[in-house]
Amino acid sequence: MAANIERLAAKSVFDPPAYTQTIKVSGAETILFISGQVDYTDKGQPGHPGDFAAQARATYSALKAQVEAGGGTLANIVKLTTFLVDIRHRTELASIREEFFGKKAPASTLVGVTALAMPGWLIEIEAIAVI
Repeated sequence: MAANIERLAAKSVFDPPAYTQTIKVSGAETILFISGQVDYTDKGQPGHPGDFAAQARATYSALKAQVEAGGGTLANIVKLTTFLVDIRHRTELASIREEFFGKKAPASTLVGVTALAMPGWLIEIEAIAVI
């Protein structure tokens, strides 16, 4: 039996157009906990220095690769946590996320941070997927 993933929002809570407030999962057999993904070069250094859009696309591509390695697709991702070094990239991030997830992303949290693990990274995204 495949996992049933249902998008919900309580009637008394604002239902934002860009992400889902609540995801209800039933029938899941596999849960993937995907560590924070970043834009790496082939030498393990931050890719696309100073280019937020390129880093964001590379980071979403890494998430896609990780969920596919676990037997799923981006549609199986039920929760995203995104860390931005500069919260002013929020609007640009929304349009890039839409390229990967469509108009309504999974349940999501966006956090502004002062730094990530390596100088040069502008974005990191972790995810939970159910298959």
